[in-house]
Amino acid sequence: MTAVKCYYEVLDVSRDASDDELKKNYRKLALRWHPDKNLDNPEEAKAQFQLIQQAFEVLNDPQERAWYDQHREAILKGGLGGDYEDDSFDVFPYFTSSCYKGFGDDDKGFYAVYREVFNKIAAEEIDIYREEESDSEFEIPGFGTSTSDYEEVVHAFYGFWQSFSTKKSYAWMDEYDTRQAENRRVVRAMEKENKKARDKARKARNEQIRALVAFVRKRDKRLELHKQKLAEKAKENALKVEQNRKKQLAERKKLLEDANNSAHLNMDNMEGVLKATNFHRFYMCLTPFCTPGN
Repeated sequence: MTAVKCYYEVLDVSRDASDDELKKNYRKLALRWHPDKNLDNPEEAKAQFQLIQQAFEVLNDPQERAWYDQHREAILKGGLGGDYEDDSFDVFPYFTSSCYKGFGDDDKGFYAVYREVFNKIAAEEIDIYREEESDSEFEIPGFGTSTSDYEEVVHAFYGFWQSFSTKKSYAWMDEYDTRQAENRRVVRAMEKENKKARDKARKARNEQIRALVAFVRKRDKRLELHKQKLAEKAKENALKVEQNRKKQLAERKKLLEDANNSAHLNMDNMEGVLKATNFHRFYMCLTPFCTPGN
C-alpha cells in the first residue's frame, strides 16, 4: 500500500502555517509541478500536482482543516474507523518475568529489555508531547540502567510513568464522520459519541501502561537498593542523635558538678569570713573601750 503523506508536508509548511503561507507555497509548488512544465516526466508531475491540489483544498478550508488536524494521525497510518487498526506498541508480552533473563544490562537482561520497551512507547508519544509543551527539546524520562542514579534517573522515571497519560488523539476510534452530518444538532450528537469512543480507548491505554509500570517497579532492584541506603542513613542519623544526646547530658552533668563545687567553695569562704568577724569582735571586747553591742 502506498504510504500516505501529510498534507502539511506536501505543501512544505508547518502545522500552524497561516492562510497566506499556505497560498504562497501552494502557488509555488503548483507552478513547479504543473504538467505543462514537466513534459519530460508527465506521470510523476500529474500525480504530484493532484496531491498538491488535494492538500490545498483541505487545508485552505477552516472546517476541513480542523477535521484533518483531528484525524491526521489516523489518516497517516492508513485509515479511519473500521479501516484502521491501532498499531500502538503491544505491552502485554512484557507482563511476565520470562521476557527477561537476570537483572544485568546485557541484551536480554531486565534493564535492557524494559529500557527498550519504554523507549518504544515514548517514541509514539514524544512528538505530541513536544507540540503540547511547545518545547522541541522536551524529553520523556528514560528507564536507565542497573547503575543509574536514583534521584536523577530512577525517581524521575517513575514520577513520570506512574501517572502516564497518552497524548494520542485516538481519532481513528470515531464512529461517525461529522462532515456527513445534516445539521449542527447531528454534528453535536456525533461528536459526543466520538468523544466517548476516544476516551474509552485512551483510558484503556493509560491503564495498560500504568499497570506495566507497577509490574516493573515491583521487580526493580534499584528501588530495593535505595530503600537499603535510606535505612542505613536513618540508622546513622539515629546513632548521631543518640551520641549528641549523651554528649549534651554529659555537658549538663559537668555544669551541675562545677556549679556545686563553686557553691561549696563559696560556703567555705563565707564560714571563714564569719569566723574572722566573730574573732575580731571577741578581741575588741577584751579592750578597755569595749562596750556591749560593739
